Amino acid sequence: MAKLAPFDVADYLDNEEVISEYLSVALEDPDPDIFLMAVRNIARARGMTQLAKDSGLGRESLYKALSPGAKPRYDTVLKLVAALGVKLHAIPAH
Repeated sequence: MAKLAPFDVADYLDNEEVISEYLSVALEDPDPDIFLMAVRNIARARGMTQLAKDSGLGRESLYKALSPGAKPRYDTVLKLVAALGVKLHAIPAH
């Protein structure tokens, strides 16, 4: 029987284009925890220490903001998204 390695999405989040598409799909889900999970996965791919440094947040604050069920402030989300090298934008609903 073949043994498969566990799938880890963080292994594939290696450039801004992939990251922005991943975040866009996460934002379409009505559950805000899906977006935070996506940001957490990207943070793991980039390195939590680097994301904390790039966003200006402390590591503890970063872990707290990205924990399941967290309700991070809007300015924290904006700092994280900017540190990831992507922008959020709105488009008309169809």
